[in-house]
Amino acid sequence: MDDFPARIADALETFATKVRAMTVDRIANAVRWVTAGIVILTLAVVALILFIIGLFRVLDTAVDPEIAYAIIGGLFMVLGVLLWRKRIPKEPREDTQNG
Repeated sequence: MDDFPARIADALETFATKVRAMTVDRIANAVRWVTAGIVILTLAVVALILFIIGLFRVLDTAVDPEIAYAIIGGLFMVLGVLLWRKRIPKEPREDTQNG
């Protein structure tokens, strides 16, 4: 009976450790991944913007500014058309010549 308080304390500590492993540790891990994802996404957007600026500057020195604007605008237009075509998934065609 002398070790009863120690056993109760150990049981409570074990219970608290299990609860923490099921809640706080999982949430901390999720927050860590979300934070890393936000940082990576931010760096990717900044890199894309700097790449577009660099591409325009290279084109601007190679050709007239109007042609550089036309090339960059044409690239964005082609990208926009491709994304516009992908916005709605294609449905399988039904055979209309049954009859």
